[in-house]
Amino acid sequence: MARQSPDRIFTSMTLPLSFVFFVLLGLSVYFYYHAKSGIVRKAALFSDRTKALPSHYGQQSFLWAFIPSFLILLVLTIGGPNYIDQIFYNKIQELNPTFNESFVSLILAKVINVSNGKISTGEENIIMLAKDYKIAFEQLHFYRGLVVILCAALLGMIISYRQKPGSNAREQVEKFIVNIFFASAVIAIFTTVAIILSLFFEALRFFNLYNFFDFIFGLHWAPNVAIRTDQVAAEGSFGMIPVLLGTLLISFIAMCVAIPIGLLSAIYLAEFATPKIRDFVKPTLEILAGIPTVVYGYFAALTAAPFFREIGFSLGLDVSSESAIAAGAVMGIMIIPFISSLSDDVIRAVPQSLRDGSMGLGATKAETIYIVILPAAIPGLVGAVLLAVSRAIGETMIVVMAAGLSANLTVNPLESVTTVTVQIVSLLTGDTEFDDIKTLSAFGLGLALFFFTLLLNIFALSISRRLAERYD
Repeated sequence: MARQSPDRIFTSMTLPLSFVFFVLLGLSVYFYYHAKSGIVRKAALFSDRTKALPSHYGQQSFLWAFIPSFLILLVLTIGGPNYIDQIFYNKIQELNPTFNESFVSLILAKVINVSNGKISTGEENIIMLAKDYKIAFEQLHFYRGLVVILCAALLGMIISYRQKPGSNAREQVEKFIVNIFFASAVIAIFTTVAIILSLFFEALRFFNLYNFFDFIFGLHWAPNVAIRTDQVAAEGSFGMIPVLLGTLLISFIAMCVAIPIGLLSAIYLAEFATPKIRDFVKPTLEILAGIPTVVYGYFAALTAAPFFREIGFSLGLDVSSESAIAAGAVMGIMIIPFISSLSDDVIRAVPQSLRDGSMGLGATKAETIYIVILPAAIPGLVGAVLLAVSRAIGETMIVVMAAGLSANLTVNPLESVTTVTVQIVSLLTGDTEFDDIKTLSAFGLGLALFFFTLLLNIFALSISRRLAERYD
C-alpha cells in the first residue's frame, strides 16, 4: 500500500471553522464547570474559605480559555487567506518577472477560482498552482484549528490549576471584563480613525487631479466622459454644489414631513393617549421603520410621483416625473418612526414631579407640555432629529427611484435633483478603476459629506446644550 503524502494527510484532517468554534466553546464551558467544582474541593481540602463565589472561579477559567483563543481564531481566519494570497502572488511574479501587477492579480484570481472548482482550465501551470493553493488552505484550516484548540485547553488547565481559595476571582473577572470593554472602545475609535484616513487619502488623490476649490464651489457636476471635445464634460466637471444642494433640498422636505408628524404623535402618545391606544398606535408606527427602503422607492415612483404630478397639473404647475418633492415626502414618511419613537421615550422620561408642579401652579395641560416638558426634553429631542437627519442624508434608494440622477442646480422641489449618496453609488458601480478621476471623485464627495454631517452634529449639539435646562 502506497504511503500517503503529508499533503493528503492534511486534506483528510481539515478542521472547518464551525467545528473549531464549537470545540472552543465546549472546552471553555468544560473549564467553567471544572474550575467551579475544583475550587470547592480545594477549599474543603485546605479548610479554607473562598473569597468569591465558585461561579466566579468558573467564569475566570471560561474567559481565559475562550477570549484569547477566539481572538487567535479571528486573526487566523481573517489574516490567513490574505497571507496565502500574498505568497502565491509573489510565486506567480517569480515565475515571470515581466508580468505587471494587474496581470499577476488576474492570474491569482484564476488560480483561486480553479482551486475552488468554479472554473476549469487546461493550463498546466495554473492547475499546479491551484492544487498548491488548495493544499495551503487546507493546511491553514488544520493548523488554525489545532492552534486554537490547544491554546484553549492549555490556558484553561493553567488557570484552573493555579486558582486558590485565597484569591479573589470576582475582582479578577471584573477587571478582565473591564479590559474587554476598554479594548472594544479602542477598537471602535481606531475603526473610525481608519475609515476617516482611508477616505481622506483617497480624496487627496482626487484633489491632486482636480482643483479643491473648483470642487467645493463648482456649480456644475458632470463626471461622465464626453463624446465631443467641445462639451463641458470633456475633461470632467466635478463641482459639488448641485449635488449638495439636492441633498439639502430632499432632506429639508423630508424633515418638514417627519418632524411635525413625528413630534406631535410622540406628544399624543406620551401625554394624551390611553394605555390601550398607545399599545396599538406605537407598534403600528414602528412598523414603518421595518419596511425596506426599496419598497418606499416603489411607493415613491409609482404612487407619490404621479400624485404630485397630477396635483401640479391641476394647479397649472409643471412637475417633473422625477421630483424632489416626491422623494422628500416619502422619505419623510419613512423617518417618522425614528422621531416618534425616540421623542416618545424622551418625553416620558421627564420626571412626573415637573408635570405635577406645573399643574399645581394652575397651568393647563397644553401649557405644561409647551413650557415645562418640551424644554426639559430638548436634548433628547435634538438627538432624535439628528438621527432622522442623518438617515435622510444617507438615503439612496428612494432618491434613485423617485428623484433621478441628474445634478440640477435648483431649489425648486418640483424638478429632478440628485444627492451625494446617489452619485457615490453611481460612480462606484460597475467596472471602475480606482486610478480614474471619476472614481476618485466619489471619495471627494464622501469626505465632503462626512465633514458636512460632522459640522451639522456639532451645531445641533451646541444648540441643545444652550437650550437645555437643568432640573433638581
